[in-house]
Amino acid sequence: MTARAFVAACAQMRSGRDPLKNRDDVVALIREAAGQGAHYVQTPEMTSLVERSREALFEKIGPQERDPTLAGLRETAREKGVFIHIGSLAVLSGERVANRAFLIDPAGEIAASYDKIHLFDVDLPNGESWRESRTYSGGDRAVVAETPWGYLGVTICYDVRFPALYRALAEAGASYLSAPACFTRQTGEAHWHVLHRARAVETGSFMISAAQAGKHEDGRETYGHSLIVDPWGRVLAEAGTEPGVVLAEIDPAKVADARQRIPALKHGRPFRVEIAAAKPDRQAASA
Repeated sequence: MTARAFVAACAQMRSGRDPLKNRDDVVALIREAAGQGAHYVQTPEMTSLVERSREALFEKIGPQERDPTLAGLRETAREKGVFIHIGSLAVLSGERVANRAFLIDPAGEIAASYDKIHLFDVDLPNGESWRESRTYSGGDRAVVAETPWGYLGVTICYDVRFPALYRALAEAGASYLSAPACFTRQTGEAHWHVLHRARAVETGSFMISAAQAGKHEDGRETYGHSLIVDPWGRVLAEAGTEPGVVLAEIDPAKVADARQRIPALKHGRPFRVEIAAAKPDRQAASA
């Protein structure tokens, strides 16, 4: 049976330091998207809280069983009869924090969850420095979630720079891939679009990624530009730099078409890497 088309939405946010306000803001965006016909609504990474201070972060979060945003969005999924993909929440996991995504079905049940595998530990040229590994524990499993329209590969933000993960998800059956994000403005301007279009083209999959956007209360600045990209690399919907909703109709037939035209998933072959060292006599000759 051919999967039917559906409408996907990205709810772009500018989450601040108040989890309850952020929850109310995202509920309003999801209701707006559902009112425009969305069947699936995705929110950004760190939906409930964008907080640079490690101490403040720990004061404001708890285990997922007591997370007010998770509870609120489960109720919203039931209310609107839609799938809600929470890009991620910061939840306590032992003595550390999990950067955890959730897929909630229209009955309000948690259909899948995923902990971000790749942690963002970088020093940027503009002086920004990020050490997610100081606070967060990285996940160790990739996740493909079943939906009425096919399988969804769930990832988060920095994961988008690791193409092997997306190939593995597509090879496991995913037709739709996601990387909801809190991308910095600097890296987003340079890489956001090309990375999303590349992941879509490489795997013949849709890429759907909601983003944080603008200047946040904790001082960071995020890029925005939530994207929905088709399997041929075409941008179907794109937000700007303000909070809001963008939508696109998703035709699952485009996945089969792209994979038939460029069957790269079938053509992968095992290989080894050799380092061809220069011979001593060649080194001498070039000296």
